[in-house]
Amino acid sequence: MITRRARLLLLAALLGIGPGPAASQTATVDTAAPALLDYQSIHHPVIARNGMVASQDRLATEVGVEVLKDGGNAVDAAVAVGFALAVTLPRAGNIAGGGFMLVHLADSGKTIAIDYKEKAPMRADRDMFLGNDGKVDRDRARLSHLSFGVPGTVAALADALERYGTMSLADVLAPAIRLAEEGFLVSDDLAYSFEFARDKLGDNAEARKIFFESDGTPLDFGDRLVQSELAWSLRQLADDGPDAFYRGAIAKRIVSEMERHGGLVTMEDLSRFDAPERPVVRGTYRGYELVFMPPPSSGGVHIIQMLNVMAKFDISESGANTAKTAQIMVEAMRQAYADRAEFLGDPDFVDNPVAWLTSGAYAEETFQAITPGRARSSKEVGAGRRPPEESPDTTHFSVMDRFGNAVSNTYSLNFSYGSGKVIAGTGILMNNVMDDFSANPGEPNAYGLIGGEANAIQPGKRALSSMTPTIVLREGKPFLVTGSPGGSTIITSVLQQIVNVIDHDMNVLESIVQPRFHHQWQPDVVFVEPGFGVDTRVLLEDMGYDVQQRGGTLGSLQAIMWRDGIFYGGADPRRPGASALGY
Repeated sequence: MITRRARLLLLAALLGIGPGPAASQTATVDTAAPALLDYQSIHHPVIARNGMVASQDRLATEVGVEVLKDGGNAVDAAVAVGFALAVTLPRAGNIAGGGFMLVHLADSGKTIAIDYKEKAPMRADRDMFLGNDGKVDRDRARLSHLSFGVPGTVAALADALERYGTMSLADVLAPAIRLAEEGFLVSDDLAYSFEFARDKLGDNAEARKIFFESDGTPLDFGDRLVQSELAWSLRQLADDGPDAFYRGAIAKRIVSEMERHGGLVTMEDLSRFDAPERPVVRGTYRGYELVFMPPPSSGGVHIIQMLNVMAKFDISESGANTAKTAQIMVEAMRQAYADRAEFLGDPDFVDNPVAWLTSGAYAEETFQAITPGRARSSKEVGAGRRPPEESPDTTHFSVMDRFGNAVSNTYSLNFSYGSGKVIAGTGILMNNVMDDFSANPGEPNAYGLIGGEANAIQPGKRALSSMTPTIVLREGKPFLVTGSPGGSTIITSVLQQIVNVIDHDMNVLESIVQPRFHHQWQPDVVFVEPGFGVDTRVLLEDMGYDVQQRGGTLGSLQAIMWRDGIFYGGADPRRPGASALGY
């Protein structure tokens, strides 16, 4: 009889991954097992007429669809999904993390950008993670209570519901409370993530109580996961709203946890948290309008920057994932990530040169530097010369309703299961978002991303993030709603889907399942997925590119397309539990 450990290791071997981050600088810290992809088959999206939800977990998707069936709008459904994922996808779904939400309102035609990225505590300081040798102490930055930033999820979900939803907070919380109290059967994917996070979760007594058997082994496939303390926390929110989290019963337990273990978050930090609405970043590409989050999300700025370069080439003529197309995209990626390292940060602290980075003039500079058939070196590509001043295991879900509203939401605990620590008496996993800052400007973070002074730690500041919730509009109406987890690969995953849909006329699922590639300036490597064309790889190498196959997959797009009155849903098979459903 095959043992549980052997079964999981066999699964990992078949999928080409190992127990934890790969050795590469850009190793993802998401422990989910990617699905095997058959790129040669014909893929058909889910079709519906009245509304659609796409998320990384089937149970959470079902929750959102039921809300839509009950008459709720896209915001009602999105908030219900957000809370449900905190129960069913604990490695990324959360109520103590942060993220970004785009809300498109059909009545006004406006798109709202809600920034609920976590904040650094007021007692945080620039050098808090530096050791005596001047280097970053990664355990302190990622696995200690010091890594916990002031969470934003509850504030944003509650505020979005109050402003733009139609249902009560208690109503949209009810499914999550039920799932936490009654429990649900552990899927193979969830069991896999428990196994490969066993050391981190096993080091914390509160986490062991929830995710482990009494004999010290993680819950397995088919076991029932019951989270009674998390149900208690969700009930506090249902009864007392976000005040329970930021000023009331939950807040007191958070602060007590910080005081016992040397964390920095105080009651004042919690009570002062805000989730502002910021002006969206807009771009155009071949007649489509693209709407993104502004900084501290870096993705929208850089996707527009890259598309501006690509618009100068006939990508549709050169073809999807050909060497000619890939070279143009890689060079656009190279420049964008070089600029990301230098310029972007929290707009409350940094003057982000968004207009310049997304300008046609700057795209022309990059275009002129590209020589077809020859690779540039990242050593010769620094951040662009800025003109005189003129003015980051994550999960994503998308929702569209029959009224024309849409929500694109990406949120995270940063690493899978955050720091692996659970706040005593709450069932709530802690984020480790403080590692998203440049703890030592110029030194790479866990995703290999180099940050500069603009993203240095400061009290009350939000860290720069790669999370890129996206809405593409056609004739003023939502056409594509999408986003992805994946750390530094989020931006390039979303970029490639946009290109696949607009330039290569793919349906929503075809655009998702294509093999992806990624370049982020440093290291100077083109990372490709298993299944990426051998011929294309050889041709890129002949041009001078260092092409390396990733051990796992890149990103996990959960997307919805609307055209001619029909919703088309696509859940990325790179995450086995992902699901798109409509009605």
